[in-house]
Amino acid sequence: MNRSLLVSLVLILCPLLGFTQEMSLDEKIESKFKPFADWIGAIVFYPINLGGVDMPIVLIILLLGALFFTFYFKFANVRLLGVAINAAKGKYDDVDHHTVEEVDGDPTPGGDVFESPQAEGVIGEVTHFQALTAALSATVGLGNIAGVAVAIAIGGPGATLWMILAGFLGMSTKLVEATLGVKYREVGEDGKIYGGPMYYLKKGLKEKNCEMLGKVLAVTYAVFVIGGSFGGGNMFQSNQAASQLKVLFDVDNGFWFGVVMAVLVGVVIIGGIKRIGQVTEKIVPFMGILYVGASLVIVCMNFNIIPEGFSQIWSGAFGSQAVVGGVIGVVIQGFRRAAFSNEAGVGSASIAHAAVKTRFPASEGIVASIGPFVDTVIICTMTALVIVITNIKSNLFTYGNIDGTKVILNSTGEKVGGVDLTSLAFDSAIPNFSIILTIAVILFAFSTMLSWSYYGIQGWKFLFGKGRVADLIYKGLFLFFVVVGASSSLNSVIEFSDAMIFAMVFPNVIGLLILAPKVKIEIKRYLIAIKR
Repeated sequence: MNRSLLVSLVLILCPLLGFTQEMSLDEKIESKFKPFADWIGAIVFYPINLGGVDMPIVLIILLLGALFFTFYFKFANVRLLGVAINAAKGKYDDVDHHTVEEVDGDPTPGGDVFESPQAEGVIGEVTHFQALTAALSATVGLGNIAGVAVAIAIGGPGATLWMILAGFLGMSTKLVEATLGVKYREVGEDGKIYGGPMYYLKKGLKEKNCEMLGKVLAVTYAVFVIGGSFGGGNMFQSNQAASQLKVLFDVDNGFWFGVVMAVLVGVVIIGGIKRIGQVTEKIVPFMGILYVGASLVIVCMNFNIIPEGFSQIWSGAFGSQAVVGGVIGVVIQGFRRAAFSNEAGVGSASIAHAAVKTRFPASEGIVASIGPFVDTVIICTMTALVIVITNIKSNLFTYGNIDGTKVILNSTGEKVGGVDLTSLAFDSAIPNFSIILTIAVILFAFSTMLSWSYYGIQGWKFLFGKGRVADLIYKGLFLFFVVVGASSSLNSVIEFSDAMIFAMVFPNVIGLLILAPKVKIEIKRYLIAIKR
């Protein structure tokens, strides 16, 4: 096992070795990651032309999968939303933590007469709410701020409506992922939980007589989740948070911010999912309330503009104000942002949800469906409303007037990225109000790194074993990349990590489609239990 670990460590670090002394850190990393980024990105984001607009194949798979699950489970995403909220609040914990056994001679088996609830030690490490916040902390991040701003700037206000619709569809996919994550999880000798797509692909497909396919997909997924955890779940987060601080305090280098962030992350992740859950159950509601509250302040201050804002969103969604690519272009921008923000179909959230204390896999699947609702329908929509309303008031930019992914401002001609555009919208409403945004960005980045460290280490241990050495090597690498991300400009690494994260969709969705009937059985079983 030690040899395997050493080989894995060399494979991870080899892109960072063999540089010339003349190259800067940015140039060293860019030169090694760019070929991988281009190759993987070409596959994952292969364009399919729809109505004259290119749509990445991974996005098509995500949306078709979400649509299938929504109809297959008879709109459980909406129908069971009340059950999801009650379960997250702990209303059904007695059901989750006990079994009901029939007594011999019971004249009404399945009824309420002689059944005897048996209290036993329930398997799991975190509560429903902690698992939900841990998963949310990975998805509620910079994509909700930066990505939405760019999507609205490119697709126009109408992208908001399609983003909301895609969020509702994504709830169905999350339900399936999390249910399977709990159903096929493994429990270590020390009581720690190991779950996620690696396990339901391997064990679930074996039950379907597809053992070899399951093993291949599981290993492939594990490799992708490790790559995604170092990039999009780590370096991108620390890099963007450091960028906001550098602007706020007018400093040139984010190295020391990276060191501080690495120490804070290290203190939390060393305690595993239990400590991550304890932290995220406090920080996620706080940062959500902070950001949504700040957005509502801006919206309410411009109350008279709200009707016009909603009018632009509605008309833009159906064509009369469609910008780049017409109606199809608007739909794609909205769906793209929702899919890339809530990660429904990526499978990563099922790793956190697998650690929940429950006897019913569907109980956590139903709770998990809340994730896309909070992430996309609430938080992403608040960003969109702020952008649309402040642009009506201040005429900051013209929809569709972009250079790549940067928006060209009307007043100065300056090109600004997603986070900067949202920051500008905040400041245009209330001077220096972007400080609130900076705090939110740092909290979003911090919480995202916590959860993605857990996702990555689960993939790492699946490949290299569950020993302490494997654990320490991964965590050391993860903290190292926190500092690298904060002190560097890593365009190719970001492209590489995005591609790795969405490459996870391919093996995951295959497994979800094959195992969907298992989920339907689990949902029925859980609903019967809570009715009793």
